[in-house]
Amino acid sequence: MIIVLERGISKEKKDNIIAFLSEKKLKIREIIGEEETVIGAVGQLAIDIREVEILPGVARVIPISKPYKLASRELKKSDTVVKLKNNIKIGGGRIAVIAGPCAVENREQLFSIAESVKSSGAVILRGGAFKPRTSPYSFQGLGEEGLRYLKEVSDKLNIPVVSEIVSPEHVEIFIKYVDIFQIGARNMQNFELLKKVGATGLPVILKRGLAATMEEWLMAAEYLLAHGTDDVILCERGIRTFETYTRNTLDLSAIPVIKKLSHLPVIVDPSHATGVRTKVMPMALAAIAAGADGLMVEVHNNPEKALSDGAQSLYPEQFELLMRNIEAMSPVIGKEVEKIPESSGLLYSVYSEKNDTTQLTVAFQGEHGAFSEKALTQYFSKYDFDTVPCQAFSDVFNTVLEGKADYGIIPIENSLAGSILENYDLLLQYPDIKIVGETQIRIEHSLIAIEDASFDTIRYVYSHPQGLSQCKDFLDQHPEWERIPFYDTAGAVAYVAKEKDIRKAAIANEVAAQYYGVKVLKQGIESNPRNYTRFFIIAREEHPVIENPSKASLSFQTPDKPGALLSCLRIIADAKLNLKKLESRPIQGKPWNYMFFLDIELPENKNVFFDTVKKLEGLAENLKILGIYS
Repeated sequence: MIIVLERGISKEKKDNIIAFLSEKKLKIREIIGEEETVIGAVGQLAIDIREVEILPGVARVIPISKPYKLASRELKKSDTVVKLKNNIKIGGGRIAVIAGPCAVENREQLFSIAESVKSSGAVILRGGAFKPRTSPYSFQGLGEEGLRYLKEVSDKLNIPVVSEIVSPEHVEIFIKYVDIFQIGARNMQNFELLKKVGATGLPVILKRGLAATMEEWLMAAEYLLAHGTDDVILCERGIRTFETYTRNTLDLSAIPVIKKLSHLPVIVDPSHATGVRTKVMPMALAAIAAGADGLMVEVHNNPEKALSDGAQSLYPEQFELLMRNIEAMSPVIGKEVEKIPESSGLLYSVYSEKNDTTQLTVAFQGEHGAFSEKALTQYFSKYDFDTVPCQAFSDVFNTVLEGKADYGIIPIENSLAGSILENYDLLLQYPDIKIVGETQIRIEHSLIAIEDASFDTIRYVYSHPQGLSQCKDFLDQHPEWERIPFYDTAGAVAYVAKEKDIRKAAIANEVAAQYYGVKVLKQGIESNPRNYTRFFIIAREEHPVIENPSKASLSFQTPDKPGALLSCLRIIADAKLNLKKLESRPIQGKPWNYMFFLDIELPENKNVFFDTVKKLEGLAENLKILGIYS
């Protein structure tokens, strides 16, 4: 059963509820969400739910109909995200790629492959130390020696490792060396092994059995969850059918089915599924398209001499190509490729006292002197910081995600031109990135040229199309000037400075003129002086909670039925929450379906907002809090 606790329940009442359930010999799992806390209680003995409903602090009790209780979507509506060291996450809108050799053969081989797959984009290293083989004469693995090599690589390259366990006797050994246990297909229903591994509390990759139904697979996951671990990753690796052209038959239909039935992340092993190197890449991409949260791929630096499964192992260059293809596909399906941060990326609230030994780095789109850089200089004025120019808005997100910058700044709305729609799409594509602040600046344009230029010498004016448009009245006074669109306002100034041509000028922020050593011919040439741009400050999800937030941003879809959006807005209005902005965007791949973005002013009592979000969950689809900030 699912016990939903009252909001603001006291510790004493919650402890009493847990004590009552424990007396009934029920296994208890507390799930703390953003809006409410629930307790999952399962056990062999039946209990009258009315006994629980009357307990002080219980809001309501919901029975779970599925035989797999803890793994069921009924217990937990949101996706489970498995968190590993180095801030690596599996699930929740990410594509995490696990790669490495089928078997650890020696130290040199493992280091070579590990360095290769990490540089290509893998975030977890796989490698078998104990190998369950069909033939008793095949290579059975290096045992604990192989685990020691995995641990050494993990420590030196700062990458989590996973290895398959085949016997309950090895659990204590594995705990010393691995970050994730792997339960292989042959052991999916080895219940004694599941109990022992589950009791460690470590994450577990559970592969689907050779002929297991989806329910049997989920019931095996239930063993792990019931005995202690919260982090189970389901792995589809192909099932046994009558077909012989491939090693197994990869059941891609299992991905959307399991994701509907369960909150657990699902990854796919196309190497074992196909058994043929040339089939791995197309099936890997098909798995990502079907909704998989990640892949487990075998890679070997010399597959022809591999001691295990060389025929299905990719060459390093093939794996690199696969990762590039996944990167290209991820925006289409609205996901991000999980990455290992390149630095620790110390994140702290800009509202708290700064550590004097630490210098911030902030990423922005454009060249030095861009309006975005001016905005971040204003926002971070109290702190020491370096700026990181990026070519595209997506590069700002990636720079922050990879830990190359602590923060990023993105324009989200201009008072004249409207919303920057690309950045709304990127906020959905990068679930690990959250809005942590906002600022706005006035956009004042200047005509900029080299020292010897004048109004009489100018023949060409370069700027971003919006810059040209916003200065139309001024430019119309000089019909002899040719207007040439440029990718960036500050970039246009950099170009003019480099060209040293008295016929060329740029329209940009006056700060850019100072940066590139050129002069301002005329300031304030914009047609409308009421020209402002609002910017979001973004950071990785693990950024500390902002003190005294005043605003929140949400996104959600609505069902395709009359009054769906109105019903959602009515909930917000009834809560007397001030809606500051409403934006809609078409959903990629779903013509005439829309995602709505809302900015909401937070009341003094923040629980009003969270209660409203909870009510919206009953009407809206894919509801996400994009950020809570000031």
